[in-house]
Amino acid sequence: MPLNPNGRKNRFDKAWMHEHLHDHYVQEAKRRGYRSRAAFKLIELDARDKLLHPGMTVVDLGSAPGSWSQVLRERVGRSGTLVAIDVLPMEPVAGVTFIQRDFREETAVAAIAQALEGRPVDLVVSDMAPNLSGIEPADQARSVHLAELALEFAVDHLREDGDLVVKVFQGSGLAELQKAVAGRFAKVYVRKPKASRDRSREVFLVAKGFRGGRSQPVAGATGEGRE
Repeated sequence: MPLNPNGRKNRFDKAWMHEHLHDHYVQEAKRRGYRSRAAFKLIELDARDKLLHPGMTVVDLGSAPGSWSQVLRERVGRSGTLVAIDVLPMEPVAGVTFIQRDFREETAVAAIAQALEGRPVDLVVSDMAPNLSGIEPADQARSVHLAELALEFAVDHLREDGDLVVKVFQGSGLAELQKAVAGRFAKVYVRKPKASRDRSREVFLVAKGFRGGRSQPVAGATGEGRE
């Protein structure tokens, strides 16, 4: 049966809005000037895995609306270099070079390389996610594909001993992706920050200690779209 726009849908919308407005992380994001509650996911990951320090060069993949870029700017300081990219527009963040392009395209990767001006990258973070279709196998494949692209970029641009943080959904392909990441880094952890909603299938692979070497295409699922 079609969803009654004046019935169940409205009740769902009201329940979601109530939860959103009373969410601790939403309120704290507003108080601290972050653009979304997602800022606290990166803050938690940094607290646990010691990812950020002043003077770093960091690439932020899937950066809009910019909350991760805000946290990165705070923690790498004026001496750091930050390059962010998203297919969606992002309001400027002071000290962050933003590129509005589709990361899946070769021209986007070239634009990031140009912005880096030859600097080796200390950390790649990816909060990219597919535009969800509601078809779980397709959404999962697209999530893994974006994570694979982030891994390939990291392998091509990280300095030796650099780190990677990449979001992916729990499900098919995650184990294979984790294995591919483990083949390139000294340590890999699967993290579920407290700021990530309980019902969300998202997790973050935190990879520490890049071993070096150029990338090869990662075998796995393919797809397109982000949110």
